[in-house]
Amino acid sequence: MRGAVAVTARTGALEVIAGEEALTLYRFNTGVAKHYFCSRCGIYTHHQRRSNPEQMGVNAACLEGISPFDFLEVPVNDGVHHPSDGTPSRIAGVLRYFPNL
Repeated sequence: MRGAVAVTARTGALEVIAGEEALTLYRFNTGVAKHYFCSRCGIYTHHQRRSNPEQMGVNAACLEGISPFDFLEVPVNDGVHHPSDGTPSRIAGVLRYFPNL
């Protein structure tokens, strides 16, 4: 489980501005999606989506000026059902952030 808030970018629109030499590619299950992790600290940075190879999922925590706490609600997929497997994605729940004001 990676536990990241992922946002979407179009393939080719993502630019790694630092640390690209430390990225490691990992493919699992079907081997279609390309998942990238930092080989030094292990953080998930981004992946090319299996459901739509024209899209990248990007860890919001790796984007300058963006924090996972900027999102008041984040839907959480169950991690089992995937549209490319012939079953629609299922939302397991919603994470909510309530800032102390």
